Amino acid sequence: MQSIGIIAEFNPFHSGHKHLIDAAKAQGNAVICVMSGNFVQRGDTAITDKFTRAEMAINCGADLVVELPTPWAMSTAQNFAFGAVSILKALGITQKIFFGSECADTQLLNKTADILSSSEFNEKIKERINSSGSTFAKVRSEIIKKFYPEIQCVLDNPNDTLAVEYILSAKRLGFETEFDCIQRIGAAHDALVADTTASASLIRKHIKNGDFSYIEKFMPPQATELLKKAPTSDIKRIEAAILGKLRMDFSKDGVPSLPDLSEGIENRLSDAISNAVSYEELLSLIKTKRYPLARVRRLVLSAFLNIDDTFFGKEPPYIRVLALGEKGEELLKEASKKATLPIITRVSHLNLSDEFTSKVWSLENLASDVFCLSLNPPQKCGSEYYKKIIKL
Repeated sequence: MQSIGIIAEFNPFHSGHKHLIDAAKAQGNAVICVMSGNFVQRGDTAITDKFTRAEMAINCGADLVVELPTPWAMSTAQNFAFGAVSILKALGITQKIFFGSECADTQLLNKTADILSSSEFNEKIKERINSSGSTFAKVRSEIIKKFYPEIQCVLDNPNDTLAVEYILSAKRLGFETEFDCIQRIGAAHDALVADTTASASLIRKHIKNGDFSYIEKFMPPQATELLKKAPTSDIKRIEAAILGKLRMDFSKDGVPSLPDLSEGIENRLSDAISNAVSYEELLSLIKTKRYPLARVRRLVLSAFLNIDDTFFGKEPPYIRVLALGEKGEELLKEASKKATLPIITRVSHLNLSDEFTSKVWSLENLASDVFCLSLNPPQKCGSEYYKKIIKL
């Protein structure tokens, strides 16, 4: 069976996602999705729980949805991509990774990945950082602009940047898979205006306002109907919990263990926790041009959820199944013979005697229990145990 891998958040599942899955299914027999759990890469709670979003994907054509655990889902583009590609490799049945792209040029994306991973490029980075003391991001941008202007456009686009990280991750993992893409259609990332399409950000805004009539034209009906019945999340419902825990637990000594931390933010973080009286104020007191909002949100939530830097650059220790479609059982049967990680369809299958597995699972439980408080209405603890795999 020709299996196509897609990495996504489905936050929520909209018409652009349906277009991507339909295009993937035109190239293969089955679509496997690696999907973020209850917390997402922009440093926020997902608009609704992971099982509902997985069911949306299955109802709209996906065959198997597995979870990208929170430490990877709520991380940098590099670590997000590494975790997701690791899972697709570990399944042992993924022949191609498929994605939407602004440039829609796989040759250019592969060229960009080759340049960024070359010894020549990295030597230039090292020399420039040593001589100027500038940040990695600033130095990389300067070097690309001067020496490799043909790839600048790729790294200016969010989907293209992620695509390059997928390719780089596969190189690191020795994963010899094919990459392919389609032209990304619709509104720009995070755009707050719409015409025939809408960004996920705009859709989430209307969901939080209870305006489901507005979003119906931008989401497949199968997804909209599920969303109408599901409790939706808003991180503002847990802002007091976030502020309270950070005030109780935070110390400057603990800052260096947080992921994606660079010199200069420790004092801003400490001062903001001491002075902020709302979640939005906390973020605004930390944010600078050097530390964009998504990075600050991830940093704050990592401190809140006890996510440290030990997860960075490591592969997830298991493959958690969230939902199965028509071909899902067949895919799992094939994967069970080839997978290099445990495939978890029941919590009892987890080997918690392994220290890293236990750490990831404990964190996932904590994240889900906190997430349940952000829902309207709030839900009880233990969803990782009582929620069942979606089978359609």
